[in-house]
Amino acid sequence: MTTRADARAVTTVVDAALCTGCGRCVVVCPSDTLTLVDGKARVTGAESLNCGHCEAACPEGAIRVLGAPADTIAFRTVAVGDRAVAPGDGDAAEVLRLLGSRRSCRRFKPDPIDPAVLDDLVRAGTLAPSGTNAQLWTFTILPDRRRVEALARRVAAFFRLLNRVSGVRAVRLASRFTPGDVLGTYYRMYRQSVTDSLAEWERGGRERLFHGAPAAIVIATRPGSSTATEDALLAAENILLAAHALGYGTCLVGFAVAALHQDPRIQPTLGIPKNEKVRAVIAIGRSNERYLKLAHRKPCVVRTAPLA
Repeated sequence: MTTRADARAVTTVVDAALCTGCGRCVVVCPSDTLTLVDGKARVTGAESLNCGHCEAACPEGAIRVLGAPADTIAFRTVAVGDRAVAPGDGDAAEVLRLLGSRRSCRRFKPDPIDPAVLDDLVRAGTLAPSGTNAQLWTFTILPDRRRVEALARRVAAFFRLLNRVSGVRAVRLASRFTPGDVLGTYYRMYRQSVTDSLAEWERGGRERLFHGAPAAIVIATRPGSSTATEDALLAAENILLAAHALGYGTCLVGFAVAALHQDPRIQPTLGIPKNEKVRAVIAIGRSNERYLKLAHRKPCVVRTAPLA
């Protein structure tokens, strides 16, 4: 079991010969791991988030955080380099256009995906922020259609059972007395469409769980994170955006997450340990859809907080 001491162990190393004592590393360190001693940065703190702020801020390359291997930002399909984009230096219009252009894909081409692309998408996911820099996420890749379809069939089996159970009126009535009336809500909102979709697949029609995607990534979290769900979903959003930029469509498969939570027999078939909790499942492939314009969004609630 990972303890706080393990997670916060200091791995920062300062090359005194290169350090000029500018102090930039000290200013950005969130854990007070570094201080200036005799005009040089020195590791004096007992803990570190291993976030790499100090390494990223050092103009001389005098600092390395060994807890974060350098190859985690070495992408295989895109030449990125290690130069950071300063706030305001990026192409804001292009970033916002990317955000607005990404759409959930529900018609995938069968073309297989290069494993290097899937590896790069995971690397993009790990660039997301996480609570106290815990990074306790895991990524399980389903690299081909055979494995995606195997998961889809297990998810489908769960929902066939759920459809039968929710179809019993007495069970639905009992569900009213449970928090959220989950079974009753499912029956009213989803049962018929799920039944129709599964029947279509059985007849040889479209598979509407993963929409024919040739690959998928399952994001889970290990115990110990203070913001596990948020961390995983931030990583998922990174993957969705990176996939779009690389020429691939994606779709979050919420029904698969629900099945994995409710049927404990499914998760081991993916090689995911019991102590991990699945937070997101992403279908990935070349999109068979084409969009020409940004779509509008529903109005959201925006408010200004009152003065304390």
